Amino acid sequence: MGLEDRESVRILRDVLDPASGADGLIADMYIRWFAADLSARDLFPPDMATQRKAFAHVLVWLCDELIAQRADEPVAVLAQLGRDHRKYGVTQAHYDALRDAMLATLRSALVAHWDRRLAEAVTDVVTLIIGVMSGAADAETTPPFCDGTVLEHLRVSRDVSVIRLKMDHPLSYHAGQYVPVQVPQWPRRWRYLSPSIPADPAGYVEFHVRSVPGGMVSTAIVSETQPGDRWRLANPHGALEVDRDGGDVLMIAGRTGLAPLRALIMEMSRFTDNPRVHLFFGAKYPCELYDLRTLWEVASVNPWLAVTPVSELNFDPPWARDYPDVTPPRGLHVRQIGTLPEIVTRYGSWSDRQILICGGPQMVTATKAALLAKGTPAERIRHDPLPT
Repeated sequence: MGLEDRESVRILRDVLDPASGADGLIADMYIRWFAADLSARDLFPPDMATQRKAFAHVLVWLCDELIAQRADEPVAVLAQLGRDHRKYGVTQAHYDALRDAMLATLRSALVAHWDRRLAEAVTDVVTLIIGVMSGAADAETTPPFCDGTVLEHLRVSRDVSVIRLKMDHPLSYHAGQYVPVQVPQWPRRWRYLSPSIPADPAGYVEFHVRSVPGGMVSTAIVSETQPGDRWRLANPHGALEVDRDGGDVLMIAGRTGLAPLRALIMEMSRFTDNPRVHLFFGAKYPCELYDLRTLWEVASVNPWLAVTPVSELNFDPPWARDYPDVTPPRGLHVRQIGTLPEIVTRYGSWSDRQILICGGPQMVTATKAALLAKGTPAERIRHDPLPT
Protein backbone atom coordinates (compact mmCIF):
# COMPACT_ATOMS: atom_id res chain seq x y z
CA MET A 1 0.00 0.00 0.00
CA GLY A 2 2.90 2.37 0.70
CA LEU A 3 1.81 6.01 0.73
CA GLU A 4 -1.85 4.98 0.83
CA ASP A 5 -1.36 3.03 4.07
CA ARG A 6 -2.68 5.70 6.43
CA GLU A 7 -2.12 3.67 9.58
CA SER A 8 1.56 3.08 8.79
CA VAL A 9 2.08 6.74 7.84
CA ARG A 10 0.39 7.73 11.12
CA ILE A 11 2.89 5.58 13.05
CA LEU A 12 5.70 7.29 11.17
CA ARG A 13 4.23 10.71 11.85
CA ASP A 14 4.00 10.07 15.59
CA VAL A 15 7.63 9.04 15.92
CA LEU A 16 8.70 12.21 14.02
CA ASP A 17 6.60 14.62 16.08
CA PRO A 18 8.78 16.93 18.24
CA ALA A 19 5.89 17.09 20.70
CA SER A 20 6.47 13.38 21.33
CA GLY A 21 10.20 13.83 21.93
CA ALA A 22 11.50 13.32 18.40
CA ASP A 23 14.39 15.79 18.79
CA GLY A 24 16.83 12.95 19.45
CA LEU A 25 15.64 11.01 16.43
CA ILE A 26 16.14 13.97 14.09
CA ALA A 27 19.59 14.58 15.59
CA ASP A 28 20.47 10.90 15.02
CA MET A 29 19.38 11.22 11.41
CA TYR A 30 21.81 14.08 10.81
CA ILE A 31 24.60 12.28 12.70
CA ARG A 32 24.20 9.22 10.44
CA TRP A 33 24.15 11.42 7.36
CA PHE A 34 27.28 13.35 8.32
CA ALA A 35 29.09 10.16 9.34
CA ALA A 36 28.36 8.61 5.93
CA ASP A 37 29.27 11.78 3.99
CA LEU A 38 31.63 14.16 5.77
CA SER A 39 31.14 16.82 3.08
CA ALA A 40 27.47 17.12 4.04
CA ARG A 41 28.36 18.66 7.42
CA ASP A 42 30.07 21.57 5.68
CA LEU A 43 26.77 22.56 4.08
CA PHE A 44 25.26 23.68 7.39
CA PRO A 45 26.06 26.14 10.20
CA PRO A 46 27.70 24.86 13.40
CA ASP A 47 24.46 25.22 15.38
CA MET A 48 21.97 22.76 13.89
CA ALA A 49 19.05 23.35 16.29
CA THR A 50 17.07 25.57 13.89
CA GLN A 51 17.75 23.26 10.95
CA ARG A 52 16.62 20.17 12.88
CA LYS A 53 13.45 21.90 14.06
CA ALA A 54 12.54 23.03 10.55
CA PHE A 55 13.19 19.57 9.09
CA ALA A 56 11.03 17.89 11.76
CA HIS A 57 8.22 20.35 11.07
CA VAL A 58 8.31 19.58 7.33
CA LEU A 59 8.31 15.81 7.94
CA VAL A 60 5.33 15.96 10.32
CA TRP A 61 3.38 18.24 7.98
CA LEU A 62 4.13 15.94 5.05
CA CYS A 63 2.84 12.90 6.95
CA ASP A 64 -0.32 14.80 7.92
CA GLU A 65 -0.95 15.66 4.29
CA LEU A 66 -0.41 12.04 3.19
CA ILE A 67 -2.72 10.76 5.92
CA ALA A 68 -5.37 13.14 4.55
CA GLN A 69 -4.60 11.82 1.06
CA ARG A 70 -3.48 15.20 -0.21
CA ALA A 71 -0.41 14.87 -2.41
CA ASP A 72 -0.38 17.94 -4.67
CA GLU A 73 0.79 20.50 -2.11
CA PRO A 74 3.44 18.22 -0.53
CA VAL A 75 4.96 17.60 -3.95
CA ALA A 76 4.99 21.33 -4.69
CA VAL A 77 6.57 22.14 -1.31
CA LEU A 78 9.22 19.42 -1.67
CA ALA A 79 10.05 20.65 -5.17
CA GLN A 80 10.51 24.18 -3.84
CA LEU A 81 12.72 22.85 -1.04
CA GLY A 82 14.83 21.01 -3.60
CA ARG A 83 15.26 24.12 -5.72
CA ASP A 84 16.02 26.19 -2.63
CA HIS A 85 18.60 23.73 -1.27
CA ARG A 86 20.75 24.30 -4.35
CA LYS A 87 22.13 27.37 -2.59
CA TYR A 88 23.77 25.09 -0.02
CA GLY A 89 25.57 23.13 -2.74
CA VAL A 90 23.63 19.88 -2.16
CA THR A 91 24.52 17.24 -4.77
CA GLN A 92 22.94 13.95 -5.80
CA ALA A 93 25.53 12.11 -3.70
CA HIS A 94 24.37 14.10 -0.66
CA TYR A 95 20.76 13.15 -1.38
CA ASP A 96 21.69 9.48 -1.70
CA ALA A 97 23.49 9.52 1.66
CA LEU A 98 20.58 11.37 3.28
CA ARG A 99 18.11 8.76 2.00
CA ASP A 100 20.17 5.94 3.50
CA ALA A 101 20.55 7.79 6.80
CA MET A 102 16.82 8.49 7.05
CA LEU A 103 15.86 4.87 6.35
CA ALA A 104 18.37 3.48 8.84
CA THR A 105 17.36 5.94 11.57
CA LEU A 106 13.64 5.38 11.12
CA ARG A 107 13.99 1.60 11.09
CA SER A 108 15.86 1.76 14.40
CA ALA A 109 13.27 4.09 15.93
CA LEU A 110 10.32 1.97 14.73
CA VAL A 111 11.80 -1.45 15.47
CA ALA A 112 8.92 -2.33 17.81
CA HIS A 113 6.39 -1.76 14.99
CA TRP A 114 8.49 -2.81 12.02
CA ASP A 115 6.80 -5.14 9.54
CA ARG A 116 6.42 -5.38 5.78
CA ARG A 117 3.64 -2.77 5.57
CA LEU A 118 5.45 -0.21 7.71
CA ALA A 119 8.71 -0.82 5.86
CA GLU A 120 6.96 -0.18 2.55
CA ALA A 121 5.29 3.01 3.80
CA VAL A 122 8.48 4.43 5.33
CA THR A 123 10.49 3.62 2.21
CA ASP A 124 7.89 5.26 -0.01
CA VAL A 125 7.75 8.42 2.12
CA VAL A 126 11.55 8.77 2.16
CA THR A 127 11.74 8.02 -1.57
CA LEU A 128 9.11 10.70 -2.22
CA ILE A 129 11.05 13.29 -0.21
CA ILE A 130 14.43 12.56 -1.77
CA GLY A 131 13.10 11.93 -5.28
CA VAL A 132 11.05 15.12 -5.57
CA MET A 133 13.71 17.36 -3.99
CA SER A 134 16.60 16.02 -6.04
CA GLY A 135 14.53 15.88 -9.23
CA ALA A 136 13.37 19.48 -8.88
CA ALA A 137 16.92 20.64 -8.16
CA ASP A 138 18.18 18.78 -11.23
CA ALA A 139 15.50 20.26 -13.46
CA GLU A 140 16.12 23.87 -12.40
CA THR A 141 18.18 25.85 -14.89
CA THR A 142 18.45 29.22 -13.12
CA PRO A 143 21.51 29.97 -10.94
CA PRO A 144 21.03 28.92 -7.28
CA PHE A 145 22.18 32.31 -5.98
CA CYS A 146 23.52 35.70 -6.99
CA ASP A 147 26.20 37.82 -5.30
CA GLY A 148 26.12 41.54 -4.80
CA THR A 149 28.03 44.42 -3.21
CA VAL A 150 26.78 46.64 -0.40
CA LEU A 151 26.72 50.24 -1.65
CA GLU A 152 25.22 52.01 1.35
CA HIS A 153 24.36 51.32 5.00
CA LEU A 154 22.01 53.84 6.63
CA ARG A 155 21.43 53.52 10.38
CA VAL A 156 17.94 55.00 10.57
CA SER A 157 17.15 54.03 14.15
CA ARG A 158 18.84 52.36 17.11
CA ASP A 159 18.04 48.88 15.84
CA VAL A 160 17.02 49.45 12.20
CA SER A 161 19.27 49.76 9.14
CA VAL A 162 18.57 50.32 5.47
CA ILE A 163 21.01 48.35 3.31
CA ARG A 164 21.39 49.07 -0.40
CA LEU A 165 23.18 46.69 -2.76
CA LYS A 166 24.11 46.35 -6.40
CA MET A 167 23.87 42.73 -7.56
CA ASP A 168 26.30 41.27 -10.07
CA HIS A 169 23.23 40.25 -12.09
CA PRO A 170 19.64 41.52 -11.80
CA LEU A 171 17.68 39.61 -9.15
CA SER A 172 14.29 38.33 -10.32
CA TYR A 173 11.46 38.50 -7.74
CA HIS A 174 7.93 39.83 -7.39
CA ALA A 175 7.21 42.78 -5.11
CA GLY A 176 6.08 41.37 -1.77
CA GLN A 177 8.33 38.31 -1.88
CA TYR A 178 11.27 37.55 0.42
CA VAL A 179 14.68 36.13 -0.42
CA PRO A 180 17.28 34.04 1.47
CA VAL A 181 20.31 36.18 2.32
CA GLN A 182 23.81 35.18 3.47
CA VAL A 183 26.18 37.82 4.84
CA PRO A 184 29.99 37.52 5.20
CA GLN A 185 29.88 37.78 9.01
CA TRP A 186 27.86 34.53 9.22
CA PRO A 187 28.59 32.17 6.30
CA ARG A 188 26.15 29.26 5.87
CA ARG A 189 23.51 31.00 8.01
CA TRP A 190 20.77 32.02 5.60
CA ARG A 191 18.12 34.49 6.73
CA TYR A 192 14.99 35.67 4.90
CA LEU A 193 14.72 39.39 4.10
CA SER A 194 12.12 41.23 2.03
CA PRO A 195 13.27 43.69 -0.64
CA SER A 196 11.70 47.10 -0.07
CA ILE A 197 11.72 48.05 -3.76
CA PRO A 198 10.45 46.20 -6.85
CA ALA A 199 12.93 44.15 -8.86
CA ASP A 200 15.33 46.50 -10.62
CA PRO A 201 16.69 45.69 -14.12
CA ALA A 202 20.04 47.24 -13.17
CA GLY A 203 20.37 44.95 -10.14
CA TYR A 204 19.79 47.41 -7.28
CA VAL A 205 18.18 45.97 -4.13
CA GLU A 206 17.24 47.55 -0.80
CA PHE A 207 16.54 45.81 2.52
CA HIS A 208 15.23 47.11 5.84
CA VAL A 209 16.75 45.10 8.70
CA ARG A 210 15.91 45.22 12.40
CA SER A 211 18.33 43.89 14.99
CA VAL A 212 16.44 41.22 16.94
CA PRO A 213 17.55 40.51 20.54
CA GLY A 214 19.55 37.29 20.41
CA GLY A 215 19.56 37.33 16.62
CA MET A 216 23.17 36.82 15.59
CA VAL A 217 22.68 37.54 11.88
CA SER A 218 20.40 40.55 12.20
CA THR A 219 22.64 42.07 14.89
CA ALA A 220 25.70 41.61 12.69
CA ILE A 221 23.92 43.22 9.72
CA VAL A 222 22.82 46.29 11.69
CA SER A 223 26.08 46.71 13.64
CA GLU A 224 28.78 45.60 11.22
CA THR A 225 27.70 45.96 7.58
CA GLN A 226 29.96 48.22 5.54
CA PRO A 227 30.02 49.38 1.91
CA GLY A 228 31.99 46.85 -0.11
CA ASP A 229 30.69 43.81 1.79
CA ARG A 230 29.68 40.96 -0.48
CA TRP A 231 26.23 39.45 0.14
CA ARG A 232 24.75 36.34 -1.43
CA LEU A 233 21.03 36.21 -2.32
CA ALA A 234 19.12 33.09 -3.38
CA ASN A 235 15.83 32.50 -5.17
CA PRO A 236 12.70 34.25 -3.85
CA HIS A 237 9.81 32.85 -1.84
CA GLY A 238 6.34 34.00 -0.88
CA ALA A 239 3.14 34.92 -2.63
CA LEU A 240 2.12 38.16 -0.95
CA GLU A 241 0.53 40.31 -3.63
CA VAL A 242 -2.18 42.82 -4.43
CA ASP A 243 -4.88 41.88 -6.91
CA ARG A 244 -5.37 45.17 -8.71
CA ASP A 245 -8.81 43.97 -9.80
CA GLY A 246 -9.73 42.57 -6.38
CA GLY A 247 -11.00 45.70 -4.64
CA ASP A 248 -9.52 48.12 -2.13
CA VAL A 249 -6.59 47.17 0.09
CA LEU A 250 -5.70 47.39 3.78
CA MET A 251 -1.98 47.08 4.59
CA ILE A 252 -0.71 46.74 8.15
CA ALA A 253 3.05 47.02 8.73
CA GLY A 254 4.91 46.64 12.00
CA ARG A 255 8.41 48.15 11.96
CA THR A 256 10.52 46.59 9.17
CA GLY A 257 7.45 44.61 8.10
CA LEU A 258 6.99 47.75 6.05
CA ALA A 259 9.55 46.56 3.47
CA PRO A 260 7.44 44.12 1.38
CA LEU A 261 4.38 46.38 1.54
CA ARG A 262 6.49 49.35 0.48
CA ALA A 263 7.69 47.31 -2.52
CA LEU A 264 4.08 46.52 -3.44
CA ILE A 265 3.08 50.18 -3.13
CA MET A 266 5.99 51.27 -5.34
CA GLU A 267 5.06 48.60 -7.87
CA MET A 268 1.47 49.90 -7.90
CA SER A 269 2.66 53.49 -8.35
CA ARG A 270 3.80 52.54 -11.85
CA PHE A 271 0.11 52.40 -12.84
CA THR A 272 -2.28 55.32 -13.06
CA ASP A 273 -5.37 53.35 -12.02
CA ASN A 274 -5.19 51.43 -8.73
CA PRO A 275 -7.49 50.27 -5.95
CA ARG A 276 -7.45 52.45 -2.85
CA VAL A 277 -4.76 51.46 -0.35
CA HIS A 278 -4.79 52.37 3.34
CA LEU A 279 -1.47 51.62 5.06
CA PHE A 280 -1.10 51.54 8.85
CA PHE A 281 2.60 51.74 9.76
CA GLY A 282 3.37 51.09 13.41
CA ALA A 283 6.25 51.00 15.90
CA LYS A 284 6.81 51.47 19.63
CA TYR A 285 8.19 55.03 19.50
CA PRO A 286 7.41 57.79 16.96
CA CYS A 287 11.11 57.94 16.02
CA GLU A 288 10.98 54.30 14.86
CA LEU A 289 8.60 55.16 12.01
CA TYR A 290 11.76 55.45 9.97
CA ASP A 291 10.35 55.69 6.43
CA LEU A 292 7.50 58.17 6.84
CA ARG A 293 9.13 60.76 4.58
CA THR A 294 9.31 58.30 1.67
CA LEU A 295 5.73 57.24 2.28
CA TRP A 296 4.69 60.91 2.32
CA GLU A 297 6.44 61.48 -1.01
CA VAL A 298 4.70 58.48 -2.60
CA ALA A 299 1.28 59.40 -1.16
CA SER A 300 1.62 63.04 -2.26
CA VAL A 301 1.55 62.01 -5.94
CA ASN A 302 -0.72 58.96 -5.65
CA PRO A 303 -4.18 59.92 -4.38
CA TRP A 304 -5.16 56.25 -4.03
CA LEU A 305 -2.69 55.85 -1.11
CA ALA A 306 -3.46 56.86 2.49
CA VAL A 307 -0.92 56.36 5.29
CA THR A 308 -1.70 56.33 9.02
CA PRO A 309 1.35 56.31 11.34
CA VAL A 310 0.85 54.49 14.65
CA SER A 311 3.09 54.49 17.73
CA GLU A 312 2.47 52.67 20.99
CA LEU A 313 3.96 55.60 22.96
CA ASN A 314 3.62 59.34 22.36
CA PHE A 315 7.20 60.27 23.20
CA ASP A 316 10.70 59.45 21.97
CA PRO A 317 13.51 57.97 24.10
CA PRO A 318 16.73 59.94 24.68
CA TRP A 319 18.64 57.93 22.05
CA ALA A 320 16.33 59.24 19.30
CA ARG A 321 18.43 62.41 18.98
CA ASP A 322 21.30 60.31 17.60
CA TYR A 323 19.30 59.30 14.52
CA PRO A 324 17.56 61.13 11.65
CA ASP A 325 14.33 63.00 12.34
CA VAL A 326 11.53 60.96 10.74
CA THR A 327 8.79 63.60 11.03
CA PRO A 328 7.20 63.97 7.58
CA PRO A 329 5.81 67.18 6.11
CA ARG A 330 2.10 67.82 6.65
CA GLY A 331 -0.11 65.62 4.54
CA LEU A 332 -0.24 62.19 6.16
CA HIS A 333 -3.01 61.18 8.54
CA VAL A 334 -2.45 62.28 12.13
CA ARG A 335 -0.36 59.77 14.04
CA GLN A 336 -2.46 57.49 16.23
CA ILE A 337 -1.38 56.29 19.69
CA GLY A 338 -1.83 52.61 20.55
CA THR A 339 -1.02 49.16 19.21
CA LEU A 340 -1.71 48.24 15.62
CA PRO A 341 -4.48 45.72 16.48
CA GLU A 342 -6.24 48.36 18.58
CA ILE A 343 -5.97 51.20 16.09
CA VAL A 344 -6.79 49.22 12.95
CA THR A 345 -9.95 47.66 14.39
CA ARG A 346 -11.25 51.02 15.64
CA TYR A 347 -12.15 51.69 12.02
CA GLY A 348 -14.25 48.51 11.72
CA SER A 349 -13.75 45.04 10.32
CA TRP A 350 -12.37 46.08 6.91
CA SER A 351 -14.27 43.06 5.62
CA ASP A 352 -14.51 44.49 2.10
CA ARG A 353 -10.72 44.86 1.73
CA GLN A 354 -7.80 42.75 0.63
CA ILE A 355 -5.81 42.67 3.89
CA LEU A 356 -2.03 42.20 4.02
CA ILE A 357 -0.21 42.03 7.39
CA CYS A 358 3.59 42.15 7.72
CA GLY A 359 5.76 42.34 10.79
CA GLY A 360 6.87 40.31 13.80
CA PRO A 361 5.03 37.06 14.57
CA GLN A 362 3.37 38.44 17.72
CA MET A 363 2.06 41.52 15.91
CA VAL A 364 0.79 39.51 12.95
CA THR A 365 -0.94 36.98 15.21
CA ALA A 366 -2.50 39.65 17.44
CA THR A 367 -3.68 41.79 14.50
CA LYS A 368 -5.18 38.83 12.69
CA ALA A 369 -6.99 37.72 15.87
CA ALA A 370 -8.34 41.24 16.42
CA LEU A 371 -9.66 41.45 12.87
CA LEU A 372 -11.29 38.02 13.08
CA ALA A 373 -12.93 39.00 16.37
CA LYS A 374 -14.26 42.09 14.62
CA GLY A 375 -15.90 39.90 11.96
CA THR A 376 -13.33 40.00 9.17
CA PRO A 377 -13.57 36.92 6.91
CA ALA A 378 -10.42 34.82 7.38
CA GLU A 379 -10.00 34.40 3.63
CA ARG A 380 -9.52 38.18 3.32
CA ILE A 381 -6.39 38.15 5.51
CA ARG A 382 -2.97 37.25 4.12
CA HIS A 383 0.51 37.19 5.58
CA ASP A 384 3.75 35.29 5.09
CA PRO A 385 4.19 31.98 6.98
CA LEU A 386 4.96 32.49 10.66
CA PRO A 387 7.85 30.71 12.40
CA THR A 388 6.84 27.42 14.03
